[in-house]
Amino acid sequence: MDEIDHEKIKNALFKKALGGVSSEQVCEYSIDENGEPVLSKKKVTKKHISPDLAALKLLLEEFNCDFDVEKMTDSQLRAERSRLLQLLKEEEKDADREMHEDDEM
Repeated sequence: MDEIDHEKIKNALFKKALGGVSSEQVCEYSIDENGEPVLSKKKVTKKHISPDLAALKLLLEEFNCDFDVEKMTDSQLRAERSRLLQLLKEEEKDADREMHEDDEM
């Protein structure tokens, strides 16, 4: 498999494993008196996507992640959970920021 395809698959699995926020933008246009299209409605919908444990497991197995969850202590598991939740929050903030930038255009 090509290295680019490998990275695309890994990134897609990573996003699915962590979940996040997805946004969809629908724009409606009308024609003004000069016959030019003009934006008349813009609707942005946010959808929360829950983390997918099957994708996380596959990611860990297929890409040889260097930690074994079964051997982790409770405190290590809590720390890893906190780290992943922080990553998820940062991803949500980035998605919100991108949506606001799109709204300003």
